Amino acid sequence: MKQGDYAKSRLLGPSYIYHYTNELLQVSQEAYMEFFSENALGRNAFPSVAQLEGEVIEMGIGLLGGGPAAGGTFTSGGTESIFLALKTAREWARKEKGIDRPKIVMAVSGHASVDKSAGYLGMDVVRTALREDFRADIGLLEAAIDERTCMLYASAPGYPHGVFDPIEEIGAFARKHGLWLHVDACVGGFLAPFVREIGYPIPPFDLSVPGVSSLSADLHKYGFAAKGASLLLLADRENQKYQRFEFSNWPRGSFLSHTFQGSRAAGPIASAWAVMNTLGHAGYREIARVIMDTKERLIAGVEQIK
Repeated sequence: MKQGDYAKSRLLGPSYIYHYTNELLQVSQEAYMEFFSENALGRNAFPSVAQLEGEVIEMGIGLLGGGPAAGGTFTSGGTESIFLALKTAREWARKEKGIDRPKIVMAVSGHASVDKSAGYLGMDVVRTALREDFRADIGLLEAAIDERTCMLYASAPGYPHGVFDPIEEIGAFARKHGLWLHVDACVGGFLAPFVREIGYPIPPFDLSVPGVSSLSADLHKYGFAAKGASLLLLADRENQKYQRFEFSNWPRGSFLSHTFQGSRAAGPIASAWAVMNTLGHAGYREIARVIMDTKERLIAGVEQIK
């Protein structure tokens, strides 16, 4: 890292850089470079990459409440995970519900990439106001749904305020109305389970919550993998048929992709695998302890300011 960039990262880093120790960074870098040239699109050409990817997905499913039917995809980051969640819900709504231009209903605190993705996908987004505690208001979500609504979107936690939407309530609401529910755990996915393990009250938010259809969790945030690395997890892997892109109307033959990308960097996959196996639950719990201790010291310091 250049010296000027390092100085700026000390001020702005929490938004862009997730660093624990130099030793862990070295593990990530060395694993990345081992797979610097491989292309994760070529699963048959690079079976070792496919194996690492599959194991990372399985670790994510195990951590985030997925059952035997769950499946997942390794993506380039939270935006691509969210894009693929919307694409999957769109195709599901078209095939299963007959909705031509599906609509997403969500709280105003949901990530901007929803609107970005919806713009590409020809979907509409309705954002509703928050409760006084900065969480999604169930009543306002319900008032916003109509015959074109296919998806509800909730945050765990929301990026602007750092609080969890009431996922259990929204899940029950999604089941009642037959709607897809995506949980954006890009920030919390690889931190909240370990914060819970060390004794802090974390509300239910993952695939184990009835009604949750999909969940996104970034490995390059509190998973401490190299960028870009994220997971899109599905409660039912059968729905991957709505996610993937298949094409054969060209001279080259069949083309199949589970992501928006064609060629994909294998380095982030190797980095994620190495970091996750190096840290294990004990390592991630220790990181969670450091983060929560830092948070409490920050709060105490702020409260002492007159």
